[in-house]
Amino acid sequence: MEKTPEQIGKYRLIREVGRGATATVYLAEHPQYPEPVALKLIRFDDRARDEAKWNRRLLKLLRAEMDVSRRLDHPNIIKIFDAQVEKDYAYLVMEYFPGDTLEKYCNFQNLLPLHRVIGMVFKSAMALDYAYRQGIVHRDIKPANILVDDRDNIKITDFGLALNISKKSGSDSTFIMGVGSPAYMSPEQIKGYPLNQKTDLFSLGVVLFHMLTGRLPFRAKNPAQLIYKIINTEPPQVSQINSELPEQLDAVIRKALEKDLYSRYKNGADFAKDLSAVRYTILDDTSIPMDTTRFALLRKMPFFTEFEDVEIWEILRISRWRKVDANTALVREGDTDQRFGIVIDGRVEISYEGRRISELGYGEVFGELAYLDDQDRRQMHTAVAITTLAYLEIYPSALSLATDECLSVFRRQLVTVVARRLGKAYQTLSQNGPPAEQITVSGFGMELQLVDN
Repeated sequence: MEKTPEQIGKYRLIREVGRGATATVYLAEHPQYPEPVALKLIRFDDRARDEAKWNRRLLKLLRAEMDVSRRLDHPNIIKIFDAQVEKDYAYLVMEYFPGDTLEKYCNFQNLLPLHRVIGMVFKSAMALDYAYRQGIVHRDIKPANILVDDRDNIKITDFGLALNISKKSGSDSTFIMGVGSPAYMSPEQIKGYPLNQKTDLFSLGVVLFHMLTGRLPFRAKNPAQLIYKIINTEPPQVSQINSELPEQLDAVIRKALEKDLYSRYKNGADFAKDLSAVRYTILDDTSIPMDTTRFALLRKMPFFTEFEDVEIWEILRISRWRKVDANTALVREGDTDQRFGIVIDGRVEISYEGRRISELGYGEVFGELAYLDDQDRRQMHTAVAITTLAYLEIYPSALSLATDECLSVFRRQLVTVVARRLGKAYQTLSQNGPPAEQITVSGFGMELQLVDN
C-alpha cells in the first residue's frame, strides 16, 4: 500500500479509510471545518493513450458528482463540501460518515434482522424520492454505494453516474458504457432507454432482495445470460428462499422489480409506504444469531463442492437434520417414498432382496434413485442405519421450492453420484463375467468397425 500523503490542497490527511478501483478515500481535516471530512483522491496518468481516455471518463464522473452535490441536501445523502481538479489529480471533499457499505450485509452469514433491513431500505427510498424531486436520478444504486453506521443511519453516496434530468445537454448520456453494476441495473437501463426515477427503484429492489436472501434475484454465469434474465425472467419469491420472511414482502419486491414501467412503483415514497406496512406487521424485533455449525459441516463435504454458500444455506432451510439409532430402516425397496438422505455421521447399509450391496459413510447419498426416476419413482434398494446415524433428510416436495440454480446443481451432483456408482458396479460385474470379444489388429488396420455419425 502506498504511503499516505501528508497534504492535499488545503487538507491535512490523517489516514486512509477506503480504496477502490478508481480512487482512494482519506480521513482529513481543515481549519474551517469543525469535524473531520472524507477526501476522495483520484490520480491521473497520461503516460498511455488508454489511461488518458479512462482519466477523462473519471474526470467526467467527478464533475457530474460535483454538479449534483450542489443540488442535494438530505440527511440520507452524503454531503459534498469541495472539489478541485488539478493537472495530475482531482479530489472531492465530503462529510465523513463512519460505517460500512451494505455489501457487508448481503452475505448470507451476515444477514440482518428483517426490521433493520426494512428501515435501511425505507430511508434509501425516501432519499431517492427527494433526489428525483430535485431532478436527479442516481443510476448506480447498489450495496457498495449505500453506507450504514452502527445506529442504522444510512447515506447514499457516489453520484458520479447521476443523471441530471433537467439538464438539456447531448453530452449527458443515458448510460456511460463500461461504468456501472449490471447485476443491479433495470431492464430499461440495460437497453439504453431514457431513464427516470423508476430505474433507481428497480436497483433498490435488487438491493432489498439481496439483503433479505443473501443472493441476487438474477444470477448467471456470464454477462450475456445475466442481461437476458434481467430483461426476460421473473425473480424467485423471497419467502420461497427464506421461509421466515412474510409473504407480504413478495408483493413489494415484485412491484419494485416490475419490468413494465407502468406497473413498477412510481416514486420512492410509494415504495417506502409499502415497506412501512410490512414493518408494521412485524411484532418481534428480537433476532437470534444464526447457527453456522451445520453450514460449516456441509461446506466441507465433497458432495457440496460445486455449491455456492447461499445454495448450501438454501439446502439447510428445506431439509431436515435427523439423528436415528442403529438398526433403523431409512428407506425400503419398492416404496414410492422419494425422500433421500446424505450421511453426516455414522454408517448405512444398502441391500437388495436381503443381500448386502454396500456400506456408505460420511458425505455419501442414499435413496436418491427414486427421486431421479421420473417414471416409476420407487426405491430400488433398502437402506438401514447400522450405527447411530446423523443425516440430512430431503423431500422432493421441499426441494422443488429451491431456486432454479440450487435445484440444477443439486440434480447435477446426484447424477454424478449415480454415474460413479454405476461405473464401480460395472467393474465388479466384469470380475465374474465371461471374456470379452478380442479386438485383433491385422496388417490392414483394426477389424473393429466404428459407427459413422
